[in-house]
Amino acid sequence: MQLQTKIPLKKEIKNTIDYNSKIVLLGSCFSENIGDKLTYYKFQSNQNPFGILFHPKAVENLITNAINEKVYTVDDLTFQNERWHCFDAHSNLSSADKNELLNNLNTAISSTNNQLEAATHVIITLGTSWVYRFIETDTIVANCHKIPQKKFLKELLSVDEISESLEAIIELLKSINKEIKVLFTVSPVRHLKDGFIENTLSKAHLITAIHNILNEGYTFYFPSYEIMMDELRDYRFYTEDMIHPNKTAINYIWEKFSETWFSESSKSMMKEIEVIQKGISHRPFNEKSAQHQQFLKSLELKKSKIKTQLSFIKF
Repeated sequence: MQLQTKIPLKKEIKNTIDYNSKIVLLGSCFSENIGDKLTYYKFQSNQNPFGILFHPKAVENLITNAINEKVYTVDDLTFQNERWHCFDAHSNLSSADKNELLNNLNTAISSTNNQLEAATHVIITLGTSWVYRFIETDTIVANCHKIPQKKFLKELLSVDEISESLEAIIELLKSINKEIKVLFTVSPVRHLKDGFIENTLSKAHLITAIHNILNEGYTFYFPSYEIMMDELRDYRFYTEDMIHPNKTAINYIWEKFSETWFSESSKSMMKEIEVIQKGISHRPFNEKSAQHQQFLKSLELKKSKIKTQLSFIKF
């Protein structure tokens, strides 16, 4: 008996991800879910140097500034609730010390430039088409930092505006890295604060715009949003807020992503690394027992074997 309608997935053949791949993840919080999985399995990956970025204009702005090696100054900061913020970055980077914030921003810009130049794959997860424009400077911000809403105008990016932004992102990336592969996905996180109908409209704009710019060979789409909405069509796959996918859903989508995008050789290596990771997190009843000491020796041998094959891996 078939109890689900399955999203058909075409396995990638030529541009698969393996342990030689260098991956940069940008965008919505779902990119961090996938990024955390890549980190767990010890892939060469970096995620969201400016924190979570929800909409395409914020991602475009980060990539533009990284490639142009922008230097942030105090003029790029704003002070609110006893902390310094930057409208280009998430509040996670904000600080009570403006010099600390500037240092973190400029360090992130420099490292992102280097990572994009070396990357084989960039995974961009888009969360929403809704943006906020800071009235004082007439610029779209990545994060409002709880500054009073009357200082912003809320706008819905059109399909054409999003398509233009995504095309700009691709051109920028290609200007410094001709071989880079760009994988787009839409976050399954529901932005219900915008409204139910408004959230659906927002996701539709993102999906339509992405499909407008897909080009076989270097731009791709993975249907994480569709998997969540269709294959996992049940509230038991959400956290208590009924907005975010829960651990089961994240693991399910990760499995689909792995099946589609990872090389066969990397899958076998992932199994070996998972055994080690579970061994590291194991808590024995008796740390001094001979059995546990033998377990630790076996674990170290497994680590050494992996490090011999992939010297960049650290446990």
